Amino acid sequence: MAQKKRKPGGKSAQSKPDAPLKLDRRALEKATWDMNRLMQSQDFGSLDEANDFLQRFAGVGKIPVVEKHDPLEQAQDVMYEAWNAEGKRRVELARKALTISPDCADAYVLLAEETATSVREARKLYEEGVKAGERALGPQTFEEEAGQFWSMIETRPYMRAREGLAQVLWALGEKREAAGHFREMLRLNPNDNQGIRYFLARLLLELGADKELGELLGQFKDDAMAEWNYMRALRQFRRSGAGDEANRLLKRAIKQNRFVPHYLLGTRKMPARLPETMGWGDENEAIAYAADNLRYWQETRGALAWLYDTIHRGRAV
Repeated sequence: MAQKKRKPGGKSAQSKPDAPLKLDRRALEKATWDMNRLMQSQDFGSLDEANDFLQRFAGVGKIPVVEKHDPLEQAQDVMYEAWNAEGKRRVELARKALTISPDCADAYVLLAEETATSVREARKLYEEGVKAGERALGPQTFEEEAGQFWSMIETRPYMRAREGLAQVLWALGEKREAAGHFREMLRLNPNDNQGIRYFLARLLLELGADKELGELLGQFKDDAMAEWNYMRALRQFRRSGAGDEANRLLKRAIKQNRFVPHYLLGTRKMPARLPETMGWGDENEAIAYAADNLRYWQETRGALAWLYDTIHRGRAV
């Protein structure tokens, strides 16, 4: 079950692209990883001394390589090479990483994406990845750094594995267990660099957990993306129908991204391939939103008619 950026149950599931992506964002972490290792190898007497040291490398393309003796660090270096590779080479490198350290969570993530032939097989690999990440980080990290995950680069392989596990659990219909993983990831990383809140919001909608969904929307009240604006409007419509508050929220959502109604109502055709990038308020954002959320509008009785009436009465689009 090869997956790229859109995962089952969350971002729209797609088959493997015809050609491998030329750039995997995960490979871009290597510079941060190398700098982190370099800083840890130094013995600074003060914060100013550390900052002066960092300034030496500002704008410099190459960071001095610190020799790595720890097997997990060596394995992670191999994985950064794997994320940047293409085709069979990616899998070969992931398997090599596991021969160096069985605690390399990223290796299991890549194997789940590239080699799993079923959702259940992917689940086993992601579960192994989560266990590997837990061993690598140790219980003390979970106790002391909760709330700071992702800002610590060492936690990212674990977080990727746990996200993958939650997604396949969702695809298997184990929605409550999947939601539990998403909740815990937001506890560990409330800044939500991975966009976990969007997956959890859709899942809570499916579970009918309206109160928790409202709390989640409030937790990220400053989120102005189409996903959040249209989710606010849809939730309110499901609660109270086309009342003043629902209408206000829908009009705000349409103002933020006027392209979304076209794809929800079918007046514009969805592309054969979903966009790899998107911007605030642009058409790619609308396509991505519709791909992930159309069914929730279809399943909510009267929601699409309400959307149609709103844009035609107000000529909002």
